Amino acid sequence: MEIQPKNNSSLDYYTSPNQNSFFDNIGTHLIDFIQTLVVFGAIFVLIYLLIAQPHRVSGRSMVPNFQDGDLILTDKLSYRFGEPKKGDVIVLKYPKSETQEFIKRIVAVPGDTLEIRSNSLYINGQKSEEVYLPPDTITEGAAYIRENEIITIEKDQYFVFGDNRLNSSDSRSWGPVTRAEIVGRTFFRYWPLNTFGLTVH
Repeated sequence: MEIQPKNNSSLDYYTSPNQNSFFDNIGTHLIDFIQTLVVFGAIFVLIYLLIAQPHRVSGRSMVPNFQDGDLILTDKLSYRFGEPKKGDVIVLKYPKSETQEFIKRIVAVPGDTLEIRSNSLYINGQKSEEVYLPPDTITEGAAYIRENEIITIEKDQYFVFGDNRLNSSDSRSWGPVTRAEIVGRTFFRYWPLNTFGLTVH
């Protein structure tokens, strides 16, 4: 009796359906990861350009309210819907070199008259009540505005001072800043941790 050999041809050509799944999964996860990075990168750029920007305070011109090395967030959105106000602490582009950014306080807005008299700031003929400064603060004139000189703030211009009046390069030396030179309004300090929270204007 002749016995026919068993046909194993199907085994000869068998490949596991899971043979390439490991590499397929890696590729799929890599693509998902890259897509996630792109989305988060786009969100970060949108926030950075339009909503908020981190800054580091450099120098002592805003002492005692801001210290050298403080890390803050600057709100870039508010002034798209409202006007800068007296007392706002802002980040601005230095008018003489826009590659530099300063942190200062707005002390006068368009239409105001400004005078420095008897070591104090006068706005529209009235002594300015600068409650954010120590009571013994001395305000002196400089190259742009001298003692007892009255100037009027023009349209689209803002006068800015450092809180540390005797150690600040500001509008007293180089004049007003324009609206376009204002980067934004400081609104949050996240370093050092003992000052963590919203900034007071």
